[in-house]
Amino acid sequence: MLILAFETSAKAASVALWEGKLLGESYQNTGLTHSQTLMVMAEDLLKQCGKTPADVTHVAVAAGPGSFTGVRIGVAAAKGFAWGRQLPLCGVSTLEAMALTLGAWEGTVCSVMDARRSQVYNALFRAEGGTLTRLREDRAISLEELGRELREIPGTIYLVGDGSDLTHRTLKDTVPNLATPPEHRRHQRASGVVLAALRQIEAGEAVDAASLVPNYLRLSQAERERLEKKLTIDN
Repeated sequence: MLILAFETSAKAASVALWEGKLLGESYQNTGLTHSQTLMVMAEDLLKQCGKTPADVTHVAVAAGPGSFTGVRIGVAAAKGFAWGRQLPLCGVSTLEAMALTLGAWEGTVCSVMDARRSQVYNALFRAEGGTLTRLREDRAISLEELGRELREIPGTIYLVGDGSDLTHRTLKDTVPNLATPPEHRRHQRASGVVLAALRQIEAGEAVDAASLVPNYLRLSQAERERLEKKLTIDN
């Protein structure tokens, strides 16, 4: 089984190859758009690992939440790659993939991405004995509400995701048990997408390319403005 994984949910883009172990991972956070870098990274990584597109048996992608544009680009790339050869496709939670990237730490894992408008995309997990168990489903939540919830959780709470610094700055005075792991262990990476995909494959939850849809958790700004305009006209 050779898995090709894409991660484009935030500013950085990454691609990983897995065949019983992590064969390679390419990570780029240069400010270039994902549409400029993603497929080039995938092609280069396959060549460097001595593989061809025909060798790939499964495709995986962070399907959200995250940047609307970033998630769209990643999902489109994964669907396009899987479509031609009818490969199984795993659209995984960005928040779960981030928690898995953290590794074998003991405690509560709080995945957070800056969702703007005073909110974060968030999910909570419990890491114990090398097993990650989900405590909260993916959601958009205010930092104030998240803080109230975290104050009720004993023990160390590890922040992962590109909203880690924002969450720590905002909540550290009222939630003193927050911890921020090293940067390379707390940001979105395609290797984490692979780990989440392996859980889906084992559970028989991979889908075909046509069935995968992104999980944005909330409407885009354009959709919100369109809805507000419609409501104004209707009223």
